[in-house]
Amino acid sequence: MAQFIEYAYTESEASFSTHTEYLTTPILAMLSKSKNKKILDLGCGNGWLVDFLIKEGYDVYGTDVTPSGIALAKQKHTNRFFLLDPSATELPSEFRNIPFDTILSIEVIEHLYDPRSYFQLCKGILMQGNKHGELIVSTPYHGYLKNLIMAITGKMDAHFSVLWDGGHIKFWSKKTLITVLQEFDFQFKEFKGCGRLPYLWKSMLVKATV
Repeated sequence: MAQFIEYAYTESEASFSTHTEYLTTPILAMLSKSKNKKILDLGCGNGWLVDFLIKEGYDVYGTDVTPSGIALAKQKHTNRFFLLDPSATELPSEFRNIPFDTILSIEVIEHLYDPRSYFQLCKGILMQGNKHGELIVSTPYHGYLKNLIMAITGKMDAHFSVLWDGGHIKFWSKKTLITVLQEFDFQFKEFKGCGRLPYLWKSMLVKATV
């Protein structure tokens, strides 16, 4: 499993959305109850998105390497969340018989030292029993115009700061994200820029199938 730094949640963050609530509307636009029947939030944190989607009528589960996050998530949905071993190459045993057809990866891959191992895990989960499925990935958006404006306005040091413990390790563009997905036979289907103005987006969502 791709290693990354664990975030330590506190009790005050039981409903903390890690400042990504602006992603809920575009995520819902990419989902369909008739198609996305069993959803796994891989890297679920404190489970806020799973809780949100359950309220929207979806059948969703979550796993994360952070014990404090899973402990908070279980306060709302005891049997929907289980801890993921950071070195694991498969899901927790409680999930292995669930036929997940959809994986959500929300603001995770920018924290990974080895994102290729992570996408290999995603592919393995979706193809269990020779099945196929969808992967929906979000990560902070980086593009030429946004990077140029940050450089002109002196924002580059703050944006790419190395002083934030547990911060971002990888910085993705639409092109680099699609490229690594295609390495694992994912087929690009849809892109959405999220938050702020067009081409200055805060994050991006990419949907791919395998």
